[in-house]
Amino acid sequence: MRVLVLALDGVFDSGLAVVLDTLETASALATGRRPIRFDVTIAGLRRAVTTHQGLRVPVEALRDLPRPDVVVMPALGAKTVETIEAALARADVAETAALLRGWASAGVPVAGACTATFVLAASGILDGGAATTTWWLSPLFRERFPAIALDESRMIVESAGVITAGAALAHVDLALWLVRRKSPALAHATARHLVFDARPSQAYYAMPDHLAHADPLVERFEAWARRNLTSFNLADAARYTGTSQRTLERRLRAVLGTSPLSYVQDLRVEQAVHLLQTTKDSIDEVAAAVGYRDGATLRVLLRRKTGRGIRQLRGVAG
Repeated sequence: MRVLVLALDGVFDSGLAVVLDTLETASALATGRRPIRFDVTIAGLRRAVTTHQGLRVPVEALRDLPRPDVVVMPALGAKTVETIEAALARADVAETAALLRGWASAGVPVAGACTATFVLAASGILDGGAATTTWWLSPLFRERFPAIALDESRMIVESAGVITAGAALAHVDLALWLVRRKSPALAHATARHLVFDARPSQAYYAMPDHLAHADPLVERFEAWARRNLTSFNLADAARYTGTSQRTLERRLRAVLGTSPLSYVQDLRVEQAVHLLQTTKDSIDEVAAAVGYRDGATLRVLLRRKTGRGIRQLRGVAG
């Protein structure tokens, strides 16, 4: 399988290294009469790229390469709204977006993780489709790319030959996804070799208050909701924020892609996980503390939102 890893100046060091190491490990572990091999080439627009940490990496010229079986773009080392917006304004990023459009139009699968998903989105190849991205930049993603159905809770999303992965270390998930497409058994062996646990969701890692700060009205709603977890009422929330219920609903969907009730569920999950890890309260006591009548309801919600059971959640802190 010919894998073209497209690296730009400022590429996220561990993202690039993780993709290379995971695919190399898979090739090394492959066995059988016709073992699977991942022929990986690092390519770029110039003769070399400088990583986010200042390392110089030689790359192949794109014009000299055969058609790849898949193109993978690691993240850029941008961690804030300001830095990702600055990166998207770069001439080399615009040139890369045009290349991605060409490959996608020719039927070549295109993949990206973390902030690279913004470049994929900017190319237009995700319009009308679905994607995930790094969870803390999801409000910006929704603002810039309203034609894309974003689900930042998911770690991997495939949509019409375009594969997006979540936050920085989702580069491992992305590389293993590629291996799994060729051989689930080899992907399992590679994950075990790397001591890597499957993470189908980013929801456990997301911090709701961080997301809320993307919009003043949403931030006011979040502050009020935290103080009223056990007695949440949408009408009261709207009155506190000085707007109508409909406007509040619309603003949360525009910024966070969710309803007020679903966001309150996220806050309750966050608080419940904190209590499970820092107290010896029973699940029923934790449920009551975050606004649920019984532990059964909270158990279901925690499993759905985090992908973990009560025992796993209690053991995380230790």
